[in-house]
Amino acid sequence: MSEHALPTRKDFLVAMAGGALMAQTAAAQPVRGKLLIVAAHPDDEYAFAAATYRLVREAGWIADQVVITNGEAGYRYSALAEAFYGVALTPTAEGRARLAEIRKKETANAGKILGIRSHYFLDQKDLGFATDASTADSRNWDRPYLRTFLSDLLKREQYDAVFTLLPTAGTHGHHRAATLLALEAVDHLSGARPIVFGVDAGEKGEPPLTFTGLSSEPLTRTVSAEPALVIDRDVCFGYRDALSYRIVVDWLIAEHKSQGLFQSDYNKHRFERFWLFAASGGDALQRLAGFEAQFQTSSRKGTSK
Repeated sequence: MSEHALPTRKDFLVAMAGGALMAQTAAAQPVRGKLLIVAAHPDDEYAFAAATYRLVREAGWIADQVVITNGEAGYRYSALAEAFYGVALTPTAEGRARLAEIRKKETANAGKILGIRSHYFLDQKDLGFATDASTADSRNWDRPYLRTFLSDLLKREQYDAVFTLLPTAGTHGHHRAATLLALEAVDHLSGARPIVFGVDAGEKGEPPLTFTGLSSEPLTRTVSAEPALVIDRDVCFGYRDALSYRIVVDWLIAEHKSQGLFQSDYNKHRFERFWLFAASGGDALQRLAGFEAQFQTSSRKGTSK
């Protein structure tokens, strides 16, 4: 057939059949959800690593991550990583100067494990803290810029869910600040809102944690004092039920090599506990049921032990 010849009847039928098949295939594809992670530092995604992995790798969601600071104040326990990276990291000046780029690369590597599509590093300076993490100051952050960035991203991408860290009074001050910025951005949305969670990782047998919000920050109010959803990292599957999601979490920890103390969290924190913020909207509880179903229908099934 020459370049300009008309298609034969056979060509026409094949093309029509192919088009119908493509349409059926497209119709059969499940609608993928979209997740936004808002973190103050590299490695904060640890708290919901198993849930993120399951949503992205098993349920087919898309996930993006915003990291407000580069965590350059995390140099105190970097001694082991000095030999690995071949540079001094524990002296204050050297650590702060070098850790920003190192921790960005570590976050990107951890993101490959979880399946993160895009990382947004907002480069706010991490001033750290003296002795109490809950007192970490974030007043140096450019809050108008951060609110605008988050608001624009939420409007553009139309996320279904947002993961942040639970902003208890005793948690790291930067974690509280990052969560509040995310809630403020969601609260300013004029249309549909994502469901927003504050997450805390914990062990079985710990005193039960309840959280209804910070009295000084109304946007942190939750729909209930108990977590709305709990993900068990010890769900077992595979040959002889020998695998669990703790393995994924350990993969992630290993990528953050500059954070030596973080490496001691291997096999800790069995549960990822999700509190649902009231700022998610009046229909948040109804949408929660659909969100929870993502984990019930994922490809890895088994019994928790």
